[in-house]
Amino acid sequence: MVYTNPAISQRPNVVFILADDLGWGDLSIDGQQNYQTPHLDRLAREGVRFSQAYSSSPVCTPTRVAFFTGRYPGRLPIGNQEPLLGVQQIGDKVGLPPEHPTIASLLKANGYETALVGKWHCGYLPKYSPLRSGFDEFFGNFSGAIDYFRHVDTNGKPDLWEAEVPVEQAGYITDIFTDRAVEFIKRDRNQPFYLSLHHTAPHWPWEGPDDVELSNALIGKDALPNWINTGTAESYAAVVKSLDDGVGRVLQALDDAGIADNTIVIFASDNGGEKFSNLGEFKGKKGYVYEGGIRVPTFIRWNGVIPPNQVSKQVIITHDITATILAATQTNTDPNYPLDGENLLPVITGEKSIDHRTLFWRYKGIDTPVLPPKVLQGAVRSGDWKYVKIGEQEFLFNLATDDKEEIDLQVEHIDTFKLLRAGYQKWDAELEPYL
Repeated sequence: MVYTNPAISQRPNVVFILADDLGWGDLSIDGQQNYQTPHLDRLAREGVRFSQAYSSSPVCTPTRVAFFTGRYPGRLPIGNQEPLLGVQQIGDKVGLPPEHPTIASLLKANGYETALVGKWHCGYLPKYSPLRSGFDEFFGNFSGAIDYFRHVDTNGKPDLWEAEVPVEQAGYITDIFTDRAVEFIKRDRNQPFYLSLHHTAPHWPWEGPDDVELSNALIGKDALPNWINTGTAESYAAVVKSLDDGVGRVLQALDDAGIADNTIVIFASDNGGEKFSNLGEFKGKKGYVYEGGIRVPTFIRWNGVIPPNQVSKQVIITHDITATILAATQTNTDPNYPLDGENLLPVITGEKSIDHRTLFWRYKGIDTPVLPPKVLQGAVRSGDWKYVKIGEQEFLFNLATDDKEEIDLQVEHIDTFKLLRAGYQKWDAELEPYL
């Protein structure tokens, strides 16, 4: 369903900025006190900031699949790659199917120019790439992480691409991605555009703009255990501040091009934070279905349509962003692939009261020193209630009074516990099985 509003005279441009492993409290507007993020704080104030926003998964590949498709990640085999391993391990065995509609392919069919700058992580060549999933252009990396200076993956292999051709470009990767995004925004064009800017920041290895010596120390030692032990709290702060500076440059480019008022700007993170993140009082981190692993900063700015200085209590999930963009751009969806996400605009424009959602998560993970032990996790949020399953253990929490997820209420509220567990089991049965 498309969205109509008398304040909208023409189809808006869309800029979606996705951070990588940014924790709930890693921005100064969300409580970070060790450094400041003025540009992201400004973006949050100029639109709506969601206090109960979730990623579709506690790790990166599934959340990206959910955003690209607007559906729960487990509806596709690629969504069960938690996360997708490197090309050396997985090859092109699995990826986002080119025939599956994506936000990019749908917008392209609606006359939008489409570009992905940054991290893809949804399949490798020769079968899979952003250009085969609706993007007119791609500049970025295929794998889950690259060194900020040398632009190699954890196996030491170069991973910076222009379309489907490897390229070399000197510089700090956050700045390089920002430069390309700014250049794309400032182009002369006679059609609306959709830009996905998917930064690798602040994912490990934690190398700030002045930390080239950390990168050099990894030469000849590129491997996951070494990467995840590279960096400090100070270098992590520098990575986040560089991300913030880049967002500031993107916002300035929209102003300079005179299109800020006709451009929707959305910012989110793909999952919860890592060891240097500020997760507030939340339990868990990346790789857990507890709040610390899936509660993420999320802002939407649309000048003249979304009132500024809002803090919304609406519970949302990543694939709602997809549905919202498609509705705002008057883009039809494919009835053969119904969206799981919901259009948020009626709520955040004040046309509708808060919608009490029921949302689901499932996560099994892979054997890696980065993530928790491989065990099936599941969760359901319905209103203030949250059902959590960690292996054979099950819990029921009331997030309104216990967002730390410390007090198990399944005995006191057995009917609610059984209802949410049954809902999870029904939903889980609809998904692709883990192999």
